[in-house]
Amino acid sequence: MTGGGIGEEVVEEKIKTLRRDAEAGGYILNPDAEMVRKLAEGLCVNEGRYGYPSCPCRLASGSREDDRDIICPCDYRDPDLEEFGACYCALYVSPAVARGEQPLVPVPERRPPRSARKGRASVARSGVAGLAYPVWRCRVCGYLCARERPPLVCPVCKASQDRFERFM
Repeated sequence: MTGGGIGEEVVEEKIKTLRRDAEAGGYILNPDAEMVRKLAEGLCVNEGRYGYPSCPCRLASGSREDDRDIICPCDYRDPDLEEFGACYCALYVSPAVARGEQPLVPVPERRPPRSARKGRASVARSGVAGLAYPVWRCRVCGYLCARERPPLVCPVCKASQDRFERFM
């Protein structure tokens, strides 16, 4: 049992899943195994607490709708990796950071305040008139599909249906 009350085997399985998904998507987990273990444990705790693996470095509201942007991998991972070489919690790192050629630096919070996030959701739902089907975008990998509803699981990155947003 870990300090967070999660079984070691659950944390090990989460690490395997994170590593497999990262490799399949072209991402790199932090080479610091202890750090990855602690973050994986935090993800497991949040998954048990809220029913979804929100970022362990952010305060989740407990509402999946409100926290969709911080479900790991969060919406801010790619711009954080590009600009700082690591995501906010440093679970994912750039190749330069993984090789030790670039130091880890603190990553500023990109998540907008709650009031701004609500406004963003209403803009995303406005859509484009005249299309036979709405176009859905996976917020994790950018996969696009045109159909009545988004797929249950992204065929590219395996993100769940609620990680899709109406694109057009």
